[in-house]
Amino acid sequence: AEIKMKYKGYIDRERLIADKMHRLENIKIKGRFNYAELHEISTEGDQKLERIDPETLAQASRIPGVSPSDINVMLVLMGR
Repeated sequence: AEIKMKYKGYIDRERLIADKMHRLENIKIKGRFNYAELHEISTEGDQKLERIDPETLAQASRIPGVSPSDINVMLVLMGR
């Protein structure tokens, strides 16, 4: 019980991250964006996304060089 109380904040945060990743796994992006025309995302993110062409936002979020803000930009552009 003491351990649960001590680590509750960390556990809750990890649960939120896991839930977000699960939701992103269901959002398909393949073929939806011309990454070269997305000026709102980082240059490195643009290059990596163009080269790898992920199926989902969760896959995109796991690509080194694609930042959380790049993922948020794509979510906004998709109207989510």
